[in-house]
Amino acid sequence: MTPGEKFTWFRWLCTVFGVLFYLGDTGSDFMLSMQYFRKGYLIWAILTLVFVLVGSVCIQAFSFAWFKDDKDNYEEDDKGLSTCHLIGIHVLQIGIFTRYICLLKKSFKALRSGQKEQSQLIGLATDLSMLRMFETFLESIPQLILQAYIILEHKHRFPLQYISMALSFLTIAWATVDYRRGLRQSLPHLNNMPSGIPTVIYLSYKIFTITPRILSLTLFIMLSIYSTVAMACIWLLGTIWAFLEETSFCTSRALEHLYRAVVGVILIFTFFNIKGENTRVHMTLYYIFTLCHNLAAPILLFLLKPESEQTDYFLPILFFILVSNLMGLGFLGLYYSLLHPRGPGRKRIKEDGMDEMDGMKHEPKTTRLQHFLQI
Repeated sequence: MTPGEKFTWFRWLCTVFGVLFYLGDTGSDFMLSMQYFRKGYLIWAILTLVFVLVGSVCIQAFSFAWFKDDKDNYEEDDKGLSTCHLIGIHVLQIGIFTRYICLLKKSFKALRSGQKEQSQLIGLATDLSMLRMFETFLESIPQLILQAYIILEHKHRFPLQYISMALSFLTIAWATVDYRRGLRQSLPHLNNMPSGIPTVIYLSYKIFTITPRILSLTLFIMLSIYSTVAMACIWLLGTIWAFLEETSFCTSRALEHLYRAVVGVILIFTFFNIKGENTRVHMTLYYIFTLCHNLAAPILLFLLKPESEQTDYFLPILFFILVSNLMGLGFLGLYYSLLHPRGPGRKRIKEDGMDEMDGMKHEPKTTRLQHFLQI
């Protein structure tokens, strides 16, 4: 941790917003599920609830494992977190909320006292960023696809649906930027992500490539429910790639397999660098495939279901998918060509986020951050 990397009051305030987004997103999904139950839409209620629970169970598993891995590094006042205590809070699905409260309390105390050693705070914040990134792709994005499908295909629209979708979208935007900034701040051999225009351009790149992905997958499901089999195949290919790359993020083999499965899910929606290596070719091929796949959705829907052209959503979605993809790829090129946080003294700049320091003959001390995805 370099001297310039500090946990500021602004970062503390961002953490407050982070916990509010987490509670709002999860709470609105639960309320929406209950509303579906009351109105008799049992399948939609179950699916809405399943996405919440699957995402929650997965991130609680990682949270518990990281608590165990980091237990030896806790301060004296943290020794009360026994194994039974950790199991209890994660079985109750409040491990992430507990992490938020812990970070807010520690950081508030440190900022008030002017504490200079803040590496533990940065580590706690980055762990939360990683967990929220998991939750975003396991719960928020699938939830958006489900609710968009219900609205477009079945014309069932409730105010709570729009609230849930808006909160999910805000969660995606927040988690994406917060993770990217947190990761670069936590690794001493990477420059911090600049605020202002670079952050806006990076966020735009992610939003304008992920959103048409969500819409195109929704259209595929509207075309045929069996298109979910094709999505499963894409997930399988991403998971196989993670296995072939021999990721080493987790300390246990079972959790490493779960991590690789989650990697496969994330690759359905966006590209990332699994091991911090030069992946310009992989990224190019990925976005060529997703662009063709995204445009194929409305075309096939028009050819196989011609009546869809008469709907009020077909032309706007077709236009948005085309324009959003082009804008997203344009922002991607702009960010990595002009705004990527490169610093002096680098021996080699790798294309998608993992820079190598000039003259660094030995790798820095291994942490899970260095094995995590460069999204």
